[in-house]
Parts: sequence; C-alpha cells; structure tokens
Amino acid sequence: MLARKGSHAVFSIHLHFLFITKYRKKVITEPILERMHEIFANICIKTNCILVEFSGEQDHVHLLVDYHPDNNISDFTSSLKSASSRVIRKEFKDHIDKFYWKPLFWSSSYYVASSGGAPIDKLKQYIKEQDAPTE
Repeated sequence: MLARKGSHAVFSIHLHFLFITKYRKKVITEPILERMHEIFANICIKTNCILVEFSGEQDHVHLLVDYHPDNNISDFTSSLKSASSRVIRKEFKDHIDKFYWKPLFWSSSYYVASSGGAPIDKLKQYIKEQDAPTE
C-alpha cells in the first residue's frame, strides 16, 4: 500500500477492525452486509479514511481501513458503530426486532489492530474469505 500525504505528514496507517453483534446474535443477512458496506465507506470518506476491504459473517464484520492520523481511533470507531447501528435498525426494523427488543445491534466491545504484524494482502485475503451470509 502506498503512503498518503497530509498537510504536515506522510502516513501509511492500516487498521483492522472487528465488530460483533450484541450477544453474538446471527442477525446479519446479505442485504444488511451490503448496506453496512455503504455506511462504513461513507463514514470513511467523511473522515479522510479509505475502506480498503470489508466483509463479515452473520454475527460479526471485519473492516480494513486506510486510516488518516487526524482522527481519534475511539471516536472513529464510535462513529462507525453508532451510525451503522442506527441506520440498520431503522432500515431493517422488522428483521432486527426478531432478535432484539431494545435498540441494540453491536456489542459494546470491539477489536482493532494495526496491520504491521501481517502483510496487508494477507489481511485483505482473510477478510475477503469471510463466510458471508447468503440469504
């Protein structure tokens, strides 16, 4: 991956995020996963980040983000989770209500790691190979 330039920095920061549904409920369907991809990509654009890769399974998602250093990781994560939860709960209400009676979607915890320990291509391949829901 190429380094990017800011006004005072040249950077190459790639973060691997993992978000898990509340209680590990298998709530994510193919249409929900597709909508999440749009939501996450839009948030990344608004924060000068780039969503490099995205996929998931019925109870979790992985994101590989080319991250801009002007952001705070905790605030960025909060934006990703809160916006996606709000939109998904609204647009897929009938489906989500089968799993949660409170306004829930994501677990409060998350995983994030820099990609320095593994080559980006390996992370991209791992995320691409997620067993995405087909219904």
